[in-house]
Amino acid sequence: MPDDDNQYQEDIQQEKRRQEQLRQEQLQQERLRQEQLRLQEEERNLATARRREVVVRAIQAIYYLTGALAILLTLRLLLSLFGANPDNQFARVIYALSTPFIAPFNNLFGTPTFDGSVFEINVLVAMGVYALLTWLVVRLIWLIWN
Repeated sequence: MPDDDNQYQEDIQQEKRRQEQLRQEQLQQERLRQEQLRLQEEERNLATARRREVVVRAIQAIYYLTGALAILLTLRLLLSLFGANPDNQFARVIYALSTPFIAPFNNLFGTPTFDGSVFEINVLVAMGVYALLTWLVVRLIWLIWN
């Protein structure tokens, strides 16, 4: 009988060890599952950050190009306002580069002249329209990709 009792105690201990081992394995599996979920979430966050970075870069490029256009149109406005010599190389380049951008607005308003100075209202309208279009395009990009 003592052998049976010892065997019974050993079986109980062995069963406890098996249960403890099973609990440890379950805990480890749960930790692995949580780690996988965390990694998946991190991958989603990285993908979102990459997409946002592309959108931000595109918007920065749009603002940069619009800023360059605004500077070009401002130079044209100032050159014509101060009566710059249109035969000057710099003035010719500015007028040549800016003409395609103000072409849709030509003859929209009259151009008042004052002793050789020309106030091109159409250039101001073009600047306003391009600024508004830029704002609308940037808003549209944010709506689509956010």
